[in-house]
Amino acid sequence: MISGNSIESDIKLHIVKKDEVNAFALPNGHLVVYTCLIGNCKNPEELCGVLGDEIAHIDKSHVMKKLIKEVGLSALASIAGGKGGEIFKETAKLLTSSAYDRSLETEADLNSVQYLIEAQIDPKPFAVFLKRMARAEKGMHDQMFWISTHPDSEKRADEILEEIFNKQIVHKNVLQDSVWAKLKRDIKIL
Repeated sequence: MISGNSIESDIKLHIVKKDEVNAFALPNGHLVVYTCLIGNCKNPEELCGVLGDEIAHIDKSHVMKKLIKEVGLSALASIAGGKGGEIFKETAKLLTSSAYDRSLETEADLNSVQYLIEAQIDPKPFAVFLKRMARAEKGMHDQMFWISTHPDSEKRADEILEEIFNKQIVHKNVLQDSVWAKLKRDIKIL
């Protein structure tokens, strides 16, 4: 649980072996992280930034807001068109995607930065990760799912850097280098 925030239940972390760079939030505090995302993080601080972003989506009820907005519209369309079975398909598709609108993504990014600062974790690597993903967007392939569902990584990185500019941020190492290297090795053999 994140202290001082409005998450009412614990985060339930699910690590899934999958060759996509992705993580996403689901209702009731479920957070799914693909092993390929962990493998693409250069350091634990980058991973913490991404996880903080998804936790912020849970904390701010973005998952439910998205479902109400999207499934509500789908339900109306299905009722009008007589396609009741389509509602379930659309809901399942939405729950496995993290495609939030720009304002929700900005809110999640800035909350992630705040979580990182409070935990004494440097938020700059999160921006570095987004910049690297933005470069990868130009030659995007199927494995880069996370960046395709999170709008404009370059702009998001710039907003994070602007948010932390001139702030005195006290930070400590998240993991020893040897522990991070072992985690990365272990992820590869899952």
